[in-house]
Amino acid sequence: MSSHAQDLTATPGGRETIWSGGGSPYAIGSNKLGMWLFIVSDAITFSALLVAYSYTRTSTETWPRPFESASVINATVMTLVLLSSSVTMVLGVRAAKMGIPKRAAGWLFATLMGGVLFDILHLREWFGLFHQGVTPWGNPWGTPLFGATFFGLTGLHMTHVTIGVFYLAVVALGTARGKYNDEVVEVAGLYWHFVDLVWMFIFPLVYLLSAKI
Repeated sequence: MSSHAQDLTATPGGRETIWSGGGSPYAIGSNKLGMWLFIVSDAITFSALLVAYSYTRTSTETWPRPFESASVINATVMTLVLLSSSVTMVLGVRAAKMGIPKRAAGWLFATLMGGVLFDILHLREWFGLFHQGVTPWGNPWGTPLFGATFFGLTGLHMTHVTIGVFYLAVVALGTARGKYNDEVVEVAGLYWHFVDLVWMFIFPLVYLLSAKI
């Protein structure tokens, strides 16, 4: 029997209806499907930027290495903050699925506070580079392409984190009031985990490989 015949049954009137023998193995909520489509498209965007950054770095002999130990430590702390926020996000999704909305909202607020701290640490790094004369148009060490690619890549990621902070705040408030179900929390978690995953590529590629030795 074909898959079409398995999914559809004929009614006495000759019309076909969705198979009622149980949950469809391919069923997915529209919110979750939309988020997955967004993640796939955004992953392509970040992949292109990472490839462009890598090519520009390896093909430029005057590529600077501006990140001293303080910058690497700061970026490491930023990484730990994001990893911790992923843990609190998992706990928030778990609480939502267990039917404890207040606890889920609390974990979501803890997650978004991790995003706020990440942004603060990131801006501190940016202002430190500004103080050293690094801009998107030039720097005192080498090719001006460094500033353009660095601020472009990290700036786009920080924008995603900032959007995620507001997104989680809305979901947390709605969850606490019983407005959103566990699927909404899970979809928010998909976005946050994606943002964290992207940073796991940016951190070694941008900071560790350009550290001053």
